[in-house]
Amino acid sequence: MCGIHASVSTKEFQGPTDGLKQLLCNRGPDHLGEEEIKFEAEDGTTRYISFTSTVLALRGGHITTQPFKDSASGCILCWNGEAWAVDSTPVVGNDGKFVFDLLLKASSSNLSSTESVDAIVKVLRSISGPFAFVFLDSNHGFMYFGRDCLGRRSLLLNKDTSPLAMELSSCADHLDSNWKEVEADGIYQLSLNVQTGTEETETGSGIPSTQPLFPCQRYSWDAGKSEPKLGVFNKAIPNQGYMLNLHSPSVQQLRDQLYESLKPRILNVLVPPGQVTNQNVRIAVLFSGGLDCTVLARIAHELLPADQEIDLLNVAFENPRTINAANKALQTGKQKTTPSPNKKEEEEAPGGSPEVSTTVSCYEKCPDRETGRKAFAELRSVCPSRHWRFVAVNVPYAETLAHKSKVIGLISPHNTEMDLSIAYALYFASRGCGMASTDTESAAIQYQTSARILLSGLGADELFGGYTRHTTAFRRNGYPALLDELELDVRRLGKRNLGRDDRVISYWGREARFPYLDESLVKWAVERPVWEKCGFSNEVLEASETPQVDPEKKILRLVAYGLGMPSVAVEKKRAIQFGARTAKMEIGRTKGTTLIT
Repeated sequence: MCGIHASVSTKEFQGPTDGLKQLLCNRGPDHLGEEEIKFEAEDGTTRYISFTSTVLALRGGHITTQPFKDSASGCILCWNGEAWAVDSTPVVGNDGKFVFDLLLKASSSNLSSTESVDAIVKVLRSISGPFAFVFLDSNHGFMYFGRDCLGRRSLLLNKDTSPLAMELSSCADHLDSNWKEVEADGIYQLSLNVQTGTEETETGSGIPSTQPLFPCQRYSWDAGKSEPKLGVFNKAIPNQGYMLNLHSPSVQQLRDQLYESLKPRILNVLVPPGQVTNQNVRIAVLFSGGLDCTVLARIAHELLPADQEIDLLNVAFENPRTINAANKALQTGKQKTTPSPNKKEEEEAPGGSPEVSTTVSCYEKCPDRETGRKAFAELRSVCPSRHWRFVAVNVPYAETLAHKSKVIGLISPHNTEMDLSIAYALYFASRGCGMASTDTESAAIQYQTSARILLSGLGADELFGGYTRHTTAFRRNGYPALLDELELDVRRLGKRNLGRDDRVISYWGREARFPYLDESLVKWAVERPVWEKCGFSNEVLEASETPQVDPEKKILRLVAYGLGMPSVAVEKKRAIQFGARTAKMEIGRTKGTTLIT
C-alpha cells in the first residue's frame, strides 16, 4: 500500500503541504519518493507536474521505491494498491512495477494517440484487486487517474486551487475543504495539451466539472465488454421451495471462493523492514466476533503456516450516554442491584446488557466485546494448534475526544455523525494497541500488534442479504422486493464508504483487505440465484430444516457451521457503531445523517 499525491500547475511545481505529506508518510512509512517534470504543451506553454509516493512494503521481498519513472519517455506512475492478477494471471513480485511496465508498453510513442488510449484502458480494466493510481503518459500528453471498480482505495480530487489546476491525493489536507472523492465509476483521462480557459463543463461522471483548464474524459470500467466486470445480477424467482442446506453445492462453492480470495491476501506477506519482535504476526482481523470476520479468521487458520500467529482486534468504547442512561435507570428504581463490597453498582443501558461502572466492565459489556470473546473461545476450541491472540482495544471517552479532530480530518470529505461513529471504531481498532490474551484463563498484557495486514468482513451483508432491510423487503413483497434490494446493494458497492475507511485504517501504516470483495467472489455471488444465498422461504420449510440458522446470509452461516462453529453460525448482525458503542455518545436522538459541527 502507498500514499500517493500528484498536482498539475500552469505556474510552478506544487507538492503536498507539510501536513498532507505527513499523512501520506503515515500510510507508507518505509519510503518517501518525489518526482517533478515539466511538460511542454503543443501551444508552447508549460505544465508543472509534481508526484509524491510513500510506500508500505508488503510484497516483492524488498522495498520497491516510488514513483515509478521511465527516464527515456518521462512517463510516471504513482500506484496505491494490490494487483492480485492481470487478465486472470496471478502477479508475482512487485505488482506496481508489473503494472508500470504494462502501461509503458501501452503508452509507447510508436502508437497513435487513439491506439495508446485503448491500450492503457485495456490494461487498467484487466487488473483484479484494490487500487488507486495516477499515470502520466508523457508521449501523448495525457494523465490518467482513478480507483478500482469497487472503490477499495482512497483517491481525492482538489481542483482550481491557485496556482494549481488540479491536485490528487490519497488523503486530504484538513485545512482545505475543497477536496472531493473520485468516484469509482471509471478511468479518468486528463488532456495536458488542450487548455480550454472556459467555464467548467459537466463530464457526466462522478467528478462533476473536473476543472476548467484541462478537459477530462471518463472511460467506464465495463464499456466495450460483453458483460459487466462484476457479472450480471441474477433476478430469477424460485417457482418451488428450495432447501439450502449443508450439502447444497453453493455452500461448498462459497467456501472454495473464500479460500481462493484469501490466498493472495494473506500468504507470502513481507516481514516489515527492521521489525524486531518475539511474535510472528503478519495478519490481524478486525474482529467483532460476528459471522463475517470469524469465518475469515477460521479459513485463514487453514491457509497460514502453523508458526504464524493471528491477532484478533476487538474494540470497545466508553460511551457516557449509555452509562448515564444506566445510572438514571438505577436512580429511578427501574433496575435494582446489590453491589458487592469490592464492586461499584451495576448499570444497565436501555436495550443492553448489565454494565458495571468500573473502567474494565464498561468495555467488557459492550456487545462486540461479548461476542468477540465468545467467538475467540470457539476458534481456540476448533483450531487449538493455532496461536490466537485476542487484543481488547479499550477506548476511554477522553481519548475519543482527544482524537476527534484527527478522525474528522481523515474521513473528510465525509462529514456525518454516522461517518464519524464508524470511523472511530476503525481508527482505534486498526491502531492495534490493547490488552492481549492468548486464552481465557491467563492475565492480559499490554500489547501492540505488528501485523500490517488487517482482514475485514465488509461486503458479506450486501452480497448475501445480511441487513434487516433485506428481511423487511422480503416480508413486504416477497422475492421481487428482496431481489430489488440486493441488486441495489450490488450496484452501489463502488459507492460505499471504502475510501473513507481506507484513509482511517491506513493512518496507522496498515492495509485493510476485503476478501468478500474479491472480484471473482463478487461475480460468483452476483450470478447465483437468490435461493442459493439466502434462506428466505415459508416458515414450514424453515422450521423443518437442520441446522437451524437465520435466513439472512444463510449460505455463509452454513459455511461457518460446516467449519465447526455452530455458535458463530447463529450470531446476529450488528452494526459496528452499535456493537462497539461509538454511536450517539452524547445525544441519544442524534441522527446518523446529521452533519458534524
